Amino acid sequence: MTAQRNTPGDLSRERHAEYKIPGGKLVVVDLKVDAGVLRGVRLSGDFFLEPPETLDVIDAALEGLPANAGTAQIEQAVETALDSETMMYGLTVAGIAEVIRRALQ
Repeated sequence: MTAQRNTPGDLSRERHAEYKIPGGKLVVVDLKVDAGVLRGVRLSGDFFLEPPETLDVIDAALEGLPANAGTAQIEQAVETALDSETMMYGLTVAGIAEVIRRALQ
């Protein structure tokens, strides 16, 4: 579900989306689009990450992506940022990409 729609003249307005990952947990994103790129990306939800600071790593990986990035580009940015030791419980890279795309619709 997308909480609000933005008009082209209002690109810096905050955007919010939620997505329930099938068989997983709720993932939420809040972000802004500024000059065509993602800014202030903040993921949250009822999922778990090990180590916990991985959430900051994911947010940073999404920061600055083009607002017109496709699913594959979003997934690649997240996968590249994740450490091989990272454990995600109730969260998937595909789920992260889906909630980002929903926020940008």
